[in-house]
Amino acid sequence: MDNAAFIANASGQLRWAGHEVRCALGRSGVTPAESKREGDGASPIGVWRMRQVLWRSDRIAAPATRLPAVELIPEAGWCDAPGDPFYNRPVLLPYAASHERLWREDHIYDLIVELGYNDAPVIAGKGSAIFLHVAREDYSPTEGCVACALPDLLALLADAKPGDAIEIRV
Repeated sequence: MDNAAFIANASGQLRWAGHEVRCALGRSGVTPAESKREGDGASPIGVWRMRQVLWRSDRIAAPATRLPAVELIPEAGWCDAPGDPFYNRPVLLPYAASHERLWREDHIYDLIVELGYNDAPVIAGKGSAIFLHVAREDYSPTEGCVACALPDLLALLADAKPGDAIEIRV
């Protein structure tokens, strides 16, 4: 599968060896990566490396995974301002430019997998903060991420290894 051991498709299924689970994708569906724009609500089609895992240790235990893992802190943010030098990068809050707060009241960011979309190199305006994270209870669409139930995400992380990727496809 060309390093894409995990496949999320537009019909809301996430598959990997021996598993098929429900997932949510962007509110605008999926779009070719070259057409992706900041704020369009679409999940970018392509193969994206799983860079690292972030989790809230006040809510869940450290996930069993071979991927690099870092505890979230209350000041964790992610810059989504295309004109900022830290666009599509983690930032510490408070932060002057537009950003997303990673330490949230809801539970969707209790466990996050940073995906390698628009990060090598970063292109301003091509989209930011594309993650694999916990789905809302009703599996409502994301802003462009892939989301699944916490138990499914934990199972995926237990199977993931450095160099693995998730493929978003039609």
